[in-house]
Amino acid sequence: MKYPFEKITNSTIRYAAAIALTGVIAFLALALAPVGRAAGSLSTAVPGMFPKDVGEFAYADLKSARQLPWFSDLREQILPSRFRDFEKFLASAGIDPNTQVDELAWASMAATSKDAGEQVVGVALGSFNPSSSEDIFKQQKLPMFDVHGYHTYAFGSGSGSDDLFFTFIDSNTAAFGHRAALQKLIDVRTGASESLLRNDQLFPLINETNGTGVIWAVLDQSHTQLGIKQLLPEMGQFPQAGTMIQRLKSMTISVDTSNGVDARFQTVCASTDDANLLGAALQAGILYKRYQDAQSPSQADLGVALDQVRVVPSGDRLKIDIPISQDQIVKLIKSKAFATTM
Repeated sequence: MKYPFEKITNSTIRYAAAIALTGVIAFLALALAPVGRAAGSLSTAVPGMFPKDVGEFAYADLKSARQLPWFSDLREQILPSRFRDFEKFLASAGIDPNTQVDELAWASMAATSKDAGEQVVGVALGSFNPSSSEDIFKQQKLPMFDVHGYHTYAFGSGSGSDDLFFTFIDSNTAAFGHRAALQKLIDVRTGASESLLRNDQLFPLINETNGTGVIWAVLDQSHTQLGIKQLLPEMGQFPQAGTMIQRLKSMTISVDTSNGVDARFQTVCASTDDANLLGAALQAGILYKRYQDAQSPSQADLGVALDQVRVVPSGDRLKIDIPISQDQIVKLIKSKAFATTM
């Protein structure tokens, strides 16, 4: 079935524009590594630490990010307040996230019960002093739970559904996350559960994406569909768009910094026709948003960034390339384009 361009409604175009705009903001906000940095890659030992049933896996090189003079300004705009509090918690135990954490890998998985939200678990790679930090945790009388011999400390009461937990795997690896998710990671560590390496859907995507950027992520089918729906909830009101979203299979994201900053998305669609329709909608949406920005001088820098976006359907895949210069990023930061109220 072919999808003529004329069938794309004005509302759909506006929603497609939101995809393009969100893509620029969300993933350029992650594009923090300096020019010349090699693509970030992980040994399979790191994803091998994670539970098999994760639906999203991501990696970021934080050590490179701190070399940029504007990193701290951008960080203040994009970092949610909850994580600022968590960093303060770590600092109270003598852990400096800004100097001791070099790399970060994290994943999300479905909630363990209908009353809980999505579970998040991650590992921080760097240099730590577990015994010293644990002594401070004990002095502070933080709630502690023993899981297979690993001491996990609560950030919060220890009983809240959103409470985060923290433990040391060794002097170079710290793990954190919601209690159930963190316990699953420890189960993998002790051989009680299968690892992400056994996930036939997600691990091949990790192998495909690993090394393609300093920052990269992979999403399985459910997370890809959920992500699009969260960005554009109104699209479900349009049968054509809603059906297409339900057929999306996966998404990969990478940020390359070998020549400026280049954020790349690749969505695996159900068919060539779906990829062509989504590509046409996005291209039209970018033009629509560019027209809007032309009427607002405060959005001029974002408009220039949108001019560089390339949308290319290729078989059943839709490739979106967002190159941007370092100067443009600085201008976007000054305009608070990345500011969040989270």
